[in-house]
Amino acid sequence: MEPIIGIDLGTTNSEVAFIINEKPEVLKDNDDGIIPSCVSLDQANNIIVGRKAKNQAALYPDKTVLSVKRLMGTNEKIALNGELYSPQEISAFILRELKDRAERVTGQKISKAVITTPAYFTDAQRHATREAGEIAGLNVVRILNEPTAAALVYETCETEPQRIMVYDLGGGTFDISIVRIEDGVVEVLASTGDNHLGGDDFDHEIEKILIAHLKDNFNVDITDQQSAMARVRHAAEQAKIELSSSPFSMIQEDFIAKRAGGADVHLSYELSKMEFESVIDSYLQKTMESVNQALKDASMLPSALDKIILVGGSTKIPAVSEMLENKFNITPHQEIDPDLCVAMGAAIQAGREMGIESNTILLDITPYTFGTSAVGELNSLPCKTKFIPIIKRNSKLPSVKSEAFATVIDGQESVEILVYQGENPNALDNVEIGKFLFRLSPNLPAYSIIILKYELDINGILKIKAVEKDSGKEISGVIQNAFADIEEDRLKNSRKRVNSAWSSDSEQYLDDDSISTEETEIEPNIPSDLEILMSTARDSMDRASDEDRDEIINLIEDIQDALTSGDVSKAKEIGQELEDIIFYLE
Repeated sequence: MEPIIGIDLGTTNSEVAFIINEKPEVLKDNDDGIIPSCVSLDQANNIIVGRKAKNQAALYPDKTVLSVKRLMGTNEKIALNGELYSPQEISAFILRELKDRAERVTGQKISKAVITTPAYFTDAQRHATREAGEIAGLNVVRILNEPTAAALVYETCETEPQRIMVYDLGGGTFDISIVRIEDGVVEVLASTGDNHLGGDDFDHEIEKILIAHLKDNFNVDITDQQSAMARVRHAAEQAKIELSSSPFSMIQEDFIAKRAGGADVHLSYELSKMEFESVIDSYLQKTMESVNQALKDASMLPSALDKIILVGGSTKIPAVSEMLENKFNITPHQEIDPDLCVAMGAAIQAGREMGIESNTILLDITPYTFGTSAVGELNSLPCKTKFIPIIKRNSKLPSVKSEAFATVIDGQESVEILVYQGENPNALDNVEIGKFLFRLSPNLPAYSIIILKYELDINGILKIKAVEKDSGKEISGVIQNAFADIEEDRLKNSRKRVNSAWSSDSEQYLDDDSISTEETEIEPNIPSDLEILMSTARDSMDRASDEDRDEIINLIEDIQDALTSGDVSKAKEIGQELEDIIFYLE
């Protein structure tokens, strides 16, 4: 039986899970199984992923990539080590780390995976996720919606029929799904959400508070200082986490900036839970709009819900469960770790794909409507771009629908078939995800029938077919949008680039002509003893407390500043302080 792993590819953190002794387990490697979705470069300019990458984000923000999931399905390029990478390629580094971990822990060669995505991910984002898996050397056998994955985990705990709301608030995305579990059937009734709402937005609100504090009290603007902003970003995230269990968080970052006269500025700000909840309240209320829409789509009253499941790290914020409990008079469930729940569900589905017996039937849905444009009437006026829905949102997957259209004029030579995703009656206000040009048979009379057939597979990927009714002539294809058109040559090139960067030694990177002089002079003339000391310090940050970690970062920056100014003796003096901290930690 060929092994298949389950992967939760998250905005902030990612996990990989596998069926062990017939149960889903998140794979741990001397850690808690949670791997930050962070890609960076070490001192030798080799790619590193996970905790070590995130630890040095404040030191080297220009060499670190965070929250790449929010860029999936776009054409944006990301600079790293003088190379420009697509979001799929950066995500492939994370997936490669998860793949390698699975091989180390299980002792088996891994080439297949189930990967989860937010239920509200678009066609472009789903294609991009599949492509990232292919680049990482994984055959993605299934794209599974995150709330559905969570429901699979809780289904194993249920014996009675249940109507469940899965509230999934992660680092960068939000999903809400209404699920019915009955007689071994997990049926998704409705899904909606927001692909740009999550914990990153909450961090940003704290950042704005801290930036304003520095400006108001010290007349210092750090928004154009990359290193200072990275430190503030890290401090904001830590404060958010601390406020989940404490009424106050004391945010302190020494030597965060300098005043115009050269005096050092130290950041010290006490953030209260009340102030934090106030600045994120608009985001939480926005999630409730999606909650109400999902209930409406499922034709369900709030009183019909039996259970609320919280998924995603951001649901650990107490205000989330309090808001839902006040609305539904139901205490939300978090007995399965919200950070690990989705990966476990992906593993359950991976087990099903491997042929492991399961009495569960999974019925998922599409959160979007797919259709085309045609000449028609909109708001009682003639319109050339009227949106004609063919597969409507919340349709069960897989779904197959057909619709008949007519040509407009005698002898029409072709039809341009535009494929859209969205809910707006004007197709131009929806997302165009692909197009076909259908060459018609010669001398067709006006009003000849063309039949469009849409087929949405279990992964939410669309195939279409157009047929001339009278002649039987047809064209068909898989919709590949401009963002995620997986051309084989480009895919091979991306895989080669990622593999090369993953396994290359430092000399290859240091010889790269594309690296700017400024980058290669970040640490000029570093004495070997200090270089070893700073490397040891970075490695030790994994086991350091937040306070010690911040002190390590500050000391490393001070050493680098001293070396840049040519004061080696001062650098070694500061190095002694750093050595004392490392000795204490060890």
